[in-house]
Amino acid sequence: MQLTTSQIDQLFTFTRQHYVEWYDLQSELVDHLANSIEAQWQQFPKRTFEEALNIEFKKFGVFGFMDVVEKRQAVLGKKYNSIVWKHFKDFFSVPKIILTVAMTLAMFLILKISAVKEYIFLGFYLLMIIAMFYEIYKSYQTRKNKKQSGEKRWLFEEIISQYGNFAGIIIFPFNMMARIFNDHERMLSNDYWLIGLSFFLVSFSLFLFIIFKIIPSKAESYLLATYPEYKLEKL
Repeated sequence: MQLTTSQIDQLFTFTRQHYVEWYDLQSELVDHLANSIEAQWQQFPKRTFEEALNIEFKKFGVFGFMDVVEKRQAVLGKKYNSIVWKHFKDFFSVPKIILTVAMTLAMFLILKISAVKEYIFLGFYLLMIIAMFYEIYKSYQTRKNKKQSGEKRWLFEEIISQYGNFAGIIIFPFNMMARIFNDHERMLSNDYWLIGLSFFLVSFSLFLFIIFKIIPSKAESYLLATYPEYKLEKL
């Protein structure tokens, strides 16, 4: 005995009602539930669809599908981190390392000859933070519009666009800024500190460029590699 199309649709509705918002996870859970229900019917053919579904759902425990969602988020989060790290390392390999070194030296020279080093450093950093929040806001609006339109949502697509894994990148530079302003006369008059801070600013800007520009521009290829069915949904 096999499930009908109507019952499959009910399973999709059931997963959404239990806070699984992403189509890829819904599909996996529906496939699992459908196979399990059909297996139950082989042993207990008189069992109703609703009874079989409730029995199978109880196997997921008190938190229902949440454990499945969290595990998949962790797996895809690690995949996203490895993609970011790969792109970041590319800037320290030939030929991109030449650009990285040139940008670092240019920043060093700007700070070196300036009479207001601390304000240039602060201004450059604040400019990056503003750009970062602007990109986050744009991403939030895109996700909101997709949700309202009922368009299918993919978990890895949202991980790419949410940038949640790198929320901590805001906190660490703030601590550094406080230290620099408390001791700016000593730190910004030392060439070693200046080259280090120049390298930090360049690395931080490259990092933001990767997560806000490079990876989103390649998002479709990453999604196709993760979900072969993603191409069919876009046709």
